[in-house]
Amino acid sequence: MLKEFKAFVNQGNALDLAIGVIIGAAFGKIVNSVVNDLIMPILSLGLGRVQFKNMYVPLAGQAPSLDLEAAQKAGAVVAYGQFIQTVVEFVVVAFTIFLVVRQINKWRGAKPAAG
Repeated sequence: MLKEFKAFVNQGNALDLAIGVIIGAAFGKIVNSVVNDLIMPILSLGLGRVQFKNMYVPLAGQAPSLDLEAAQKAGAVVAYGQFIQTVVEFVVVAFTIFLVVRQINKWRGAKPAAG
């Protein structure tokens, strides 16, 4: 069984997968920073200095607070601002992956799927 495991690990697929996971984790941190430190502040400025992180709807009848963390401690809230940030992060990742796959297909000479 140890020989089989060693053969599996030495195959290109397992190594490629491990490298992909590590690079993916690092890429996730970069995307987080781009969204939180660049895109959201610019979007916030354009929308009248809205702080997306603190956008929520209180569900437990508590008075709206300026801070999401304080509101969450006081009761249930729907943190739709954080959801908006997560959607923006997803769009950035999806678009980046699209660009990478598109470039790889150009290098390979593959034709894009008809849609």
